[in-house]
Amino acid sequence: MALWEQLLLGVGALVLIFFFWPGIKQTLQRSREAEKDWPAVIWPLAAVVLFVLLLIVLA
Repeated sequence: MALWEQLLLGVGALVLIFFFWPGIKQTLQRSREAEKDWPAVIWPLAAVVLFVLLLIVLA
């Protein structure tokens, strides 16, 4: 990629971050205030890991 393309891409990324910043800020605030429910994340993740390990063993 040429230098001008990289610069244009960087400027575009900064514009997008600036444009979406209020929504990102609100989402982060709601995330801090939300109830933490780690078992809802850990159990499906563990099931996927065990399933992949089972597939590796059977292959």
